[in-house]
Amino acid sequence: MSECSDSYDQCRATADWLLANAQVRPTLGIVCGSGLGGLAEMIKDQQVFKYRDIPNFPQSTVHGHTGQLVFGTLKGKPCVCMQGRFHLYEGYPVQKITLPIRVFKLMGVETLILTNAAGGLNQDYKVGDVMIMKDHINMPGFAGTNPLAGPNDDRFGVRFPCMSDAYDRELRQLAHDVAGELGYSDFMKEGVYCVLGGPSYETIAECRMLQSLGADAVGMSTVHEVIVARHAGIRCFALSLISNRAVMDYDSQEKANHEEVLETSRLRAKQMEKLVSTMVARLEHNNNGF
Repeated sequence: MSECSDSYDQCRATADWLLANAQVRPTLGIVCGSGLGGLAEMIKDQQVFKYRDIPNFPQSTVHGHTGQLVFGTLKGKPCVCMQGRFHLYEGYPVQKITLPIRVFKLMGVETLILTNAAGGLNQDYKVGDVMIMKDHINMPGFAGTNPLAGPNDDRFGVRFPCMSDAYDRELRQLAHDVAGELGYSDFMKEGVYCVLGGPSYETIAECRMLQSLGADAVGMSTVHEVIVARHAGIRCFALSLISNRAVMDYDSQEKANHEEVLETSRLRAKQMEKLVSTMVARLEHNNNGF
């Protein structure tokens, strides 16, 4: 339990180190999913810190995840962006995976935007669709894998945090509005994301089960970060890029693969970046959430 019990001191030390070395005090945090690290390239006056150089930080081991923190401004807002995140399948304890989110909180982050690549379970979804996450199913949580397990530190949040409002309604509506203005409505969806442990992709039986439970997309990230962010009072908005269709038919010859995920991400990335940056500009204009 030491991983959890001393996490506040670890996070405080990491946050203090970053604040001492960074030029900006971020109020916006961004987490980039597989192949979607291009959001960080839009940040002005960049200051980059490799994960390996940051005290207490885990290391990203997945292709498509660069493994660095980028500080700067996005549409005039001070922000910090994770180019590459951490996953259960990399072997880290769930508390270590989510340590960066607590560091974000201690640096002053108030709003968190997350992206991921996911498999489409909803039969109306096509490869290249972008799903606004309205809710999630934490499948590992059913077996006790929750980043808040262990002693609760009241300096971060309450023992039993609410999750029925995990994905901010105003930010979701803003995303729909912006998507409409940009002409993106034809590939924008809204649905429920289910997280699994990975790294193997889902079996056909598992996909059928998840669909019957109400999941529209399935992936291996994001949910644990959101749980920790909401525990700490950070507003959350998340987008899933549907990078492959989950195989639901035993007669199908389709197979999920990581190369397809990265290729789909590359093709749609510019539009996702435009959507997020326009949202950030609008948030600044409305003085909403910062």
